[in-house]
Amino acid sequence: MTQERFDTIQVHGGYDPGDNADSVSPAIYPTAAFWLENSQRGHAIANGQQPGYLYSRVANPTTAFLERRLAALDGAAEAVAVASGMAAITAALLNVAEGGGRIIAPIDIYGGTYDSLRTLLPQFGVVTSFVEDINDVDRLEGLLGDDVKAIYAESVSNPTTKITDVDALAKLAHRHGIPLIIDNTLPTPYLFRPLEHGADIVVYSTTKAISGHGNVIGGAVTTGTSFDWGNGRYPQFTNPEYVLGEVIGNPPRGFVEAFGPLAFIRRVRVKYLRLTGPVLGTFDSYLQLVGLETLGERLGKETDSALEVARHLKGHAHITRVNYSGLPDDAQHALVERDFPRGVGSVLSFDLEGGAEQARDFIDNLHLFTYLANIGDVRSLVADPINTTHREFTPEDRVIAGIRPTTIRLSIGLENPRDIIADIDQAIDAAYRG
Repeated sequence: MTQERFDTIQVHGGYDPGDNADSVSPAIYPTAAFWLENSQRGHAIANGQQPGYLYSRVANPTTAFLERRLAALDGAAEAVAVASGMAAITAALLNVAEGGGRIIAPIDIYGGTYDSLRTLLPQFGVVTSFVEDINDVDRLEGLLGDDVKAIYAESVSNPTTKITDVDALAKLAHRHGIPLIIDNTLPTPYLFRPLEHGADIVVYSTTKAISGHGNVIGGAVTTGTSFDWGNGRYPQFTNPEYVLGEVIGNPPRGFVEAFGPLAFIRRVRVKYLRLTGPVLGTFDSYLQLVGLETLGERLGKETDSALEVARHLKGHAHITRVNYSGLPDDAQHALVERDFPRGVGSVLSFDLEGGAEQARDFIDNLHLFTYLANIGDVRSLVADPINTTHREFTPEDRVIAGIRPTTIRLSIGLENPRDIIADIDQAIDAAYRG
C-alpha cells in the first residue's frame, strides 16, 4: 500500500472500524477501568508485557485513536494526548529538565508559557534564559552551557507570527547534545511538521486549530526517534526504575534500556500522565478526532483569508503596523517560502494609531468577530493581547515581544473574507469617528 497523504490520514488515521463493532465514527469508551479477565492477563497488561488497557488515567482506546492520528499527521513515532496545551508544555519541559537545569526560550511566546517559565518552573529548579531573537544562533551558542537541558520555541509566534528557523536551531542544539522542543500550535502539522526539520519534541494546544470549533480543551506531545537520551546529560532516562524491572521480577532498567529512542515519550506517559494526572476525557478525545477530519480544509481556507485580510490592513490609514509573516514584503519572506509553502496560519495582529481607547472602541464595534481568548476557531475571533493572552508579561518584556496597548490580534475563521474585511473597516471607522 502506498503512503497515505495528509488529508487521508486526517479522516482515517489511527482507527479501524472492524475493531470497534464496525462503527465508522470513532467509538467513545467512557470507562474508568477495563476488564482484565483473569489475574494472569491482568498482571501482564498492568506491567506492559501484553497489549491492553488497564485504567483510563494511563490510556483509553478513544484517546489512543487520537494519539495515533496525531502522530501520523505529525510524522512522529508516538504521541501522548493530555488535558490542555499547558499540560503538554509542562510535561515536556519537566521531563527534560527534571532535577534542575536551564531552558533557552524566546521572549515572544504565549503568555501562559512565559509565566510558567518565569515564575513557576523556577520553583522546581528549572530556570530560563530568555532571548530577544531565537534565530540569532551565534547569541544562543554563547548561552549553551552544561546546565542547559533544551531549547524551546514556537514555530510561529503568537500574535506577531514571527517564524522560527527550526533547521538552524536543531543543528545548534544537536551539536551540544540537547533537544529542540517546538510548540507548533498555530500552523499545526498541516502547514508545518517540525520533526522533519530536526526538532525532537513537538507540543500542541489541540484546543486551537486542531480541534477547530472552540468546544474542547486539549494538548499533545509528539516525538521522533533520533535523539540520544542516553548521552549522559539526562540521568532520569537511564536511572533504573522499579516499575520497569523489579516489579515484574526482572533486573531494574531505565527508560532508555526499556524503550530505546522512545524513552522520552514513554516517560511522559509513565511519569507525567500517570502520576500527575492531566487526563484527556474520552468525549474530549472524540471531539478532537471529529475536528481533525476537516483540519486541512478549515486551515487552508482560513490561512488564505488571513493573507487577504493582512494585505488589506497594510494600506489602512489608521493602522501603524501589521504583523503577518506571510506577507510578500515581510522580512522573513524567504524563510516562509522555504518552510511554509501553504502559508503561516489564520492568526495575525496589527497596531491601531492612538491609544487603548481606540483599541477598545474598535473591539466593541465589531459585529462578525467574537471577543475571546482563543484562536483557530471556525469563527473569526478578536482579542487585545495586553489584557488577555499576554497580561502576564512584564512591561519591559511586553515591549520586546511587540505587545502594545493598541495591538489587536485576529484569528480568521471560515466566514467570507469580504465580510470579514467589511466588519473590520466599519469598526475602524467607528473607533475614529469623532
